[in-house]
Amino acid sequence: MRPDREPRTGEGTRPSPAVRDPDLSVLFGTSTALFASMAGPAHVLEAANPAFFAAIGGGQRERTGVPLGELMPELESQGFLRLLDQVYRTGERHVGRDTRVVIGVGDRAREAYFDFTYEARRDTGGNVVGVRMIGVETTRAKHARRLAAEQRALLEQIARQAPLPEVLEGMCRVIEELSPDVLVSVLLADEEGRRLHHGAAPSLPDFYNQAIDGIAIGEGVGSCGTAAYRRRKVIVTDIATDPLWDDFRELAGRAGLAACWSTPILGRDGRVLGTFAMYHRTPRAPQDTDLALAGLFVGTAALAVERHHAEQARRTADAREKAARDDLSYLLTVSTALAARSTRERRCGAWPSWPSRRWPRSPRWTSWRPDGCAGWRPPPRPGAPVNCSPPTAPSAGARTTPSRASWPPATPRWPDALRPAPDRGRNWASPDTSACRSWTGSGPSAC
Repeated sequence: MRPDREPRTGEGTRPSPAVRDPDLSVLFGTSTALFASMAGPAHVLEAANPAFFAAIGGGQRERTGVPLGELMPELESQGFLRLLDQVYRTGERHVGRDTRVVIGVGDRAREAYFDFTYEARRDTGGNVVGVRMIGVETTRAKHARRLAAEQRALLEQIARQAPLPEVLEGMCRVIEELSPDVLVSVLLADEEGRRLHHGAAPSLPDFYNQAIDGIAIGEGVGSCGTAAYRRRKVIVTDIATDPLWDDFRELAGRAGLAACWSTPILGRDGRVLGTFAMYHRTPRAPQDTDLALAGLFVGTAALAVERHHAEQARRTADAREKAARDDLSYLLTVSTALAARSTRERRCGAWPSWPSRRWPRSPRWTSWRPDGCAGWRPPPRPGAPVNCSPPTAPSAGARTTPSRASWPPATPRWPDALRPAPDRGRNWASPDTSACRSWTGSGPSAC
């Protein structure tokens, strides 16, 4: 028996069973794609597959025969009911790509993304009697793409040795963008592994960050201190009632924090490097996406912290190596000078110490010894004889007969035997060029 023809758009009567898409309901029954069939201008949900009910929250929402706006009141403010009205009125299809939808209300709300199509349902006469929705949730794929891009950016920062606070703060902001209702904090363990210090928390109040900077690692010290002590994840869904927050409950209330999920950051050797915490302003438990984000970025944070520690150790080793090289160079210089002085003293006797290694500025006179060493003496008294030339063949220990000259000279000039050469003191010569001597910092030698 053929059903009566249904009225056109706007008449508001309930469609006959012949147009309830039974074949499509069976087709999408076990599919991961979302399917829902709505009838009339009120968009009464007639049929939907399990994937659709799972996507919208399940539980009390798993029912048909009610308008979609009553089943999902959050869609009204997001404009989806207006889109359904438009498709029902015009009969034209609407396609959405990676469309953001907030599903649920209150602390059970979640952000999701969908590729979907709204298309008109028609009866046998071509009249629009409802709207059919077919879609696929792309939340995980979208998050995965964005996570991959952000992860790559963070790894590039680590590779170019960006400052650790810059890397950690960037990581916190990425997670807060992916989960808008979450506030992220990173605490870093000290070298002794006894306390946690501020690492990054761009969205938490300054007074809160200062208050928890330096908290002890131990049982019952909030979520982070306990997580670092237990070396495993600690989830506090309600700070107001959890005993782990007895000492910090008032502080958390001032900061407007109601839930905290903390994960320890562990190094490759199992050492605690810090904690990664996700705060929420309403009491709630973490969702699977929250835990997945925490697990992913905890690994990145561990890599960044270990790289930072390795860079600090390298710089410390370089500084110690440079100091050791400087000390060794100094010791070599001193030992070489002492060895040269010892050799000179064994050969010539004690040698005076001058402020510089150049020829002294005040005049000196020299008595020549057979071994070629010069005996330094103070300037002669005025009018005393000055030895201006060495003997040609002195006997051992004999002194030469000095030539007579008055001191100081009548004209302001050096005696010939003491006049410096143009290079200021390296070559000295007596009037007898055969008696030329070359002076160096360690003594005389033949020219």
